[in-house]
Amino acid sequence: MVELRVLASDDDWSVWRQARLAALSEAPHAFKARLADWPHGGEDRWRARLTMPGAHNLVAVRDGGTVGMAAGMPGVDATYELRSVWVSPRVRGQGVGDLLTGAVEAWARRVGARVLRLAVVPGNEAAVALYRRHGFVASGELGEVLGDGVSRERVMVKRWG
Repeated sequence: MVELRVLASDDDWSVWRQARLAALSEAPHAFKARLADWPHGGEDRWRARLTMPGAHNLVAVRDGGTVGMAAGMPGVDATYELRSVWVSPRVRGQGVGDLLTGAVEAWARRVGARVLRLAVVPGNEAAVALYRRHGFVASGELGEVLGDGVSRERVMVKRWG
């Protein structure tokens, strides 16, 4: 059984750090950020990440270990963002990504969002399939330029209300 845990305090920094470093280590192809960007900066940097105003940070836990993560971030004009989604390879295909995505969407709706936006790295078709299952569509918007200086993230959105 998988349990979702909201990281509501900067005291949870080590849990978020562990999940984020696992995600960047295991799936470097899936994120714009790189592992080399994150281990540095110390505890204060990790605590600051968890205290961003209005953020909603989740981890998925099974058998006492973190097996996934996701974050929701407030945005402008009732457009919120889904970020940092990762599921451990040992539980992929078991609905953990669906739980995390659904939980961030439910949070966004509760706090008044009308749109949930995300960016996915080109070639991450498993993530695109997950997001499509949840009703996200390509926005036509150009995403941020990736490290190669040429490729861009794919932006997807889900609207309601």
